[in-house]
Amino acid sequence: MSRKQTPLRPYFEKMPEIGKPLREGEVRRSQANVELIREQEEIIARELERVKNAGIPAEKVHSRGGMTIYDRLDYLVDEGTWCPLHSLYNPANNEEGCTGVVNGIGKIEGKWAVIIGFDNKVMAGAWIAGQSENILMVTDMAKRLNVPLVWLTNCSGVKLMEQETVYAGRRSSGAPFYRHADLNHLGIPILNGIYGTNPAGGGYQGISPTILLAHDGANIAVGGAGIVGGMNPKGYIDEEAARALIEGTRNFKGKVPGRVETHFDQTAYFREVHDTEQGVLDGIKDYMRKMPAYDPTVFRVAEPAAPKLPVEDLNLILPANQKRPYDAIQILARLTDNSEFMEYRPDYGREVFTGIAKIDGFPVAFIGNRQGIFPGYPDYAEGAYPGVGGKHYREGLIKQGEFVTLCGRDNLPIIWLQDTTGIDVGDLAEEAELLALGQSLVYSIEQTDLSMMCVVLRKGTAAAHYIMCGPQANNNNAFTLGTPLTEIYVMHGETAAAASYARRLVKEEDAGNDLAPTLEKMNRMIQDYQEKSRPAYCAISGFVDEIVSLPELRRYIQAFTGANYQNPKSITPIHQMLLPRIIRG
Repeated sequence: MSRKQTPLRPYFEKMPEIGKPLREGEVRRSQANVELIREQEEIIARELERVKNAGIPAEKVHSRGGMTIYDRLDYLVDEGTWCPLHSLYNPANNEEGCTGVVNGIGKIEGKWAVIIGFDNKVMAGAWIAGQSENILMVTDMAKRLNVPLVWLTNCSGVKLMEQETVYAGRRSSGAPFYRHADLNHLGIPILNGIYGTNPAGGGYQGISPTILLAHDGANIAVGGAGIVGGMNPKGYIDEEAARALIEGTRNFKGKVPGRVETHFDQTAYFREVHDTEQGVLDGIKDYMRKMPAYDPTVFRVAEPAAPKLPVEDLNLILPANQKRPYDAIQILARLTDNSEFMEYRPDYGREVFTGIAKIDGFPVAFIGNRQGIFPGYPDYAEGAYPGVGGKHYREGLIKQGEFVTLCGRDNLPIIWLQDTTGIDVGDLAEEAELLALGQSLVYSIEQTDLSMMCVVLRKGTAAAHYIMCGPQANNNNAFTLGTPLTEIYVMHGETAAAASYARRLVKEEDAGNDLAPTLEKMNRMIQDYQEKSRPAYCAISGFVDEIVSLPELRRYIQAFTGANYQNPKSITPIHQMLLPRIIRG
């Protein structure tokens, strides 16, 4: 008779339970909070609908017998697994209202992949401003998670009227082709389903992945008919040149360069050609079934389990009032399997929590900010002021650095639940070495080869946003999520106004001048900070990779965790882990 058990069972099978059900009075008092969250969700929903409807109507694509990018994704991705990212990203404020690509993470045939496709409704998938940076964020994610990158290419080339916003530069439209080469070098496959006409940059986009599958109406080429017809520039266009261009275009209209007869029959670049759009997607599914992936039982420490406490409670627990404290462990209890959490050094560095939980049965590390007031803390203040939740002090920074280092040793992916107002300031803070300890935490992160994700629950403020694995942690951060309550700024608007105008106020007061003009500027600055820190603005500007409703956070955490354990580059045998043993003592 054989016997089986999960690895390191005494530590992981049953971890300490956290959280508690909300009382009826708490639910009743929090209804106003739910309404405030719903207002922001409606704003985000309108923005998402605007982006989805960008370009020509979907009905026009359907009338031609084609599929939109959203149709293709619906057909390709396993039901219930799609986690979109960068949906609102549009840092250059393009007139198209988007960057022309749709991307995210999801499962195809049961395996996680990073998926991106050109929006064929928007200028036939042309390269527009901000798109290359969007692509680079996506390729970075595939590199960090070590999962396949799946492309749905339908790219008409550069938006020529605005080529200066797209073409040249270290991170502009040439960079993704080098990044594809980088992924191939690292053994990360790139599957590409090719549709439509893809000249010039679209041609390189089509050729640079690992495996090419094409629709029979597709083509990829160095140049299209218009380019070929205009290859003898004089510095101007006269009637003679115009007629030559007309003739050249007519000659190419019937047979565009780089079609299937060339790249399947002659060059053999295309592995497969399908006479239906769905056939191309079926081909991608077939290749995804062949991609490397461990069976989840290799790394699971327990059977997957939902949280014991409902995720819907999150809208009641997380206050829309940014100054109002809450129990951060109550948030965590709605995200982890069985509402369990094994905390690391709970009595040290009280302003942050660190520890191990399970997500779908996989071990995962969590780091987050506690809220509230901590009398008699930090020690170096010697009672001059109390510790305030959301702020970082000496012990908390040391604890986070230690924990990250141990996670690196045990190969535990880390999820940061950020709600921070900054790092303690003043002479006492400087003497306590907070400047160096903040950078030491960044160094600890960089010294690991861990994949991390960050959730900015409410506030991402000052350097504290950086040190808690904000999106600038390029080598580690797979993606950063915001919520309907997210605000990201270097400091609160009122603080910024005070810092900017305090001396002006003194000067005007001493001169006996009216303070109203200065106060007007201060209040205008506060309003500007407010407008430029709200969730939609954060997503459009790329401060976060997506705004996600609070009950949806666990789904993204599951995707992040599952992708991490699908085909990890480095493995710590679970029975050789140190962190669980250090926690238990």
